[in-house]
Amino acid sequence: MKAVNSLKAFAAITLTVSGFMVGSAFEAQSSERRYSGSGIASHYSHAGRKTANGERANPRGLTAAHRTLPFGTRVRVTNRRNGRSVVVRINDRGPFIRGRVIDLTTSAAQSIGFSGLAPVTLQVVR
Repeated sequence: MKAVNSLKAFAAITLTVSGFMVGSAFEAQSSERRYSGSGIASHYSHAGRKTANGERANPRGLTAAHRTLPFGTRVRVTNRRNGRSVVVRINDRGPFIRGRVIDLTTSAAQSIGFSGLAPVTLQVVR
């Protein structure tokens, strides 16, 4: 009898947590469609290594790393110093340095006119 009550309690907690997680995931997806932000972008080149989504990193591709946006999300990155922008696809996780919001491939960084670090704004595009 004690095992049955424990199982019922476990099921109730699991359903409650699962319901919360599904609700949170839905809210996160809704807000990601409207996501915009600003901060410091860096560029990185890890040619040939696997990215977090399993692709091989290509420094000539227009891809980027972001901490939370889903893989495949397209983001317009605008260099605030010169107004140039590029649309990149999220395929990796990072940056893991405080204050940085996105890591761009070498090609993406060059297309908006920087190497190293730059102040940028981000906007999710469809």
